[in-house]
Parts: sequence; structure tokens; C-alpha cells
Amino acid sequence: MEPGHDSKLLRLFIGEADKLGHQPLYEAILFEAKKQQVAGCTVLRGIMSFGASSLVHTAKLIEISQDLPIVIEIIDVEDKINAFAETAGQMLEQTGCGGLMTIEKASVLYYKPRVQRKKDK
Repeated sequence: MEPGHDSKLLRLFIGEADKLGHQPLYEAILFEAKKQQVAGCTVLRGIMSFGASSLVHTAKLIEISQDLPIVIEIIDVEDKINAFAETAGQMLEQTGCGGLMTIEKASVLYYKPRVQRKKDK
């Protein structure tokens, strides 16, 4: 993926307790994205949310804080995102947990690997 090219951002909204088999769904999605060699994937943990069920999930209430919101952002060129969206949709369907998936246009301004420093080696 090169800076200056129009790309797409795939965003998935799921719950922290959602699982695919015995693995957290967010983890399964990230590792599948890595396997399919998408440019990047980040998993973010939220502190409060509600969705189609209208149930509020919050870190404030101890009994509900087991299922905090998770947002997964995946970026790459349009073809790769469209292909991965299909895979992610199948993964969501397998869990039966529900969720939300969106795609939006993204302009990549900077994309380079981390420079390894002496202390990182």
C-alpha cells in the first residue's frame, strides 16, 4: 500500500465476549487479516456502547463490563478490503453474536514500517 493512493477502511463493531470457537473473535479477525496480508489492523477496546439490541455496555457497571465494545479497523486497497470484508462477514455469521461492519474511503498519508533501533534488537 502506497501513500497517496485511495484506500478503504473496514471497521467492525463487536463485543469483547464474542468468540469464534474458543478464540476471542477480535483475535481471530486480526490473525486472519494478517494471514491475508492486509496492510494493517488495529483492535480498539471501548468504554461504552449500544447497538441493535439497545443494551448499553459500559465499564462503569461491573456486571456488564465483561462484554465491552471492540472496534476493529482494517486498512488496505479496495480490492483487498472487499475480499477481507467477505471473510469477516462469514466469521461474524459463524458466531451468531451480531455486530456491525462498515467500509469507508480512506486517504493514506503515511505508511512505513518501524525503523528498528539498537535497543529493539
